[in-house]
Amino acid sequence: MSFYTLKRIQRLPISLDTAWSFFSSPKNLSQITPAYMKFKITSEFFSDKMYPGEIITYTVSPVANIPLNWMTEITHVKDGEYFIDEQRFGPYSLWHHQHHFKVIDGGIEMTDIVNYKIPFWIFGELAHSLFIKKQLQTIFSYRYKWLEDKFGKL
Repeated sequence: MSFYTLKRIQRLPISLDTAWSFFSSPKNLSQITPAYMKFKITSEFFSDKMYPGEIITYTVSPVANIPLNWMTEITHVKDGEYFIDEQRFGPYSLWHHQHHFKVIDGGIEMTDIVNYKIPFWIFGELAHSLFIKKQLQTIFSYRYKWLEDKFGKL
């Protein structure tokens, strides 16, 4: 039973207010997700700015164009500092995603920490080593580049 962690740090030449405004809006999730994932929010109601307890549902197609339903809850929010989303239903046994923001010289530093577990015991571990780990790295690399293209490099 393996748990995995993915950590990414990115520095952008923008204000904390700009970063927080962009990242705390669920509407922007589709912009920072690769098109092949076919990310689509399916929640009938969701806010412009996330809040603790908010449930967001969406579909993604990470493998072979097969759509998967995913439900996350925004469990913690400290304005301008961090928020946490956790999977309530979806492809992982565990998905706990922390988003941290801090002001640095010339802009902000964002840190993503994802703790996750794959279902299906040894088969899940095999899938992780064969493609899941690489796919998650690819998704976060896409986000990194997209954000640099939108906001610039620091």
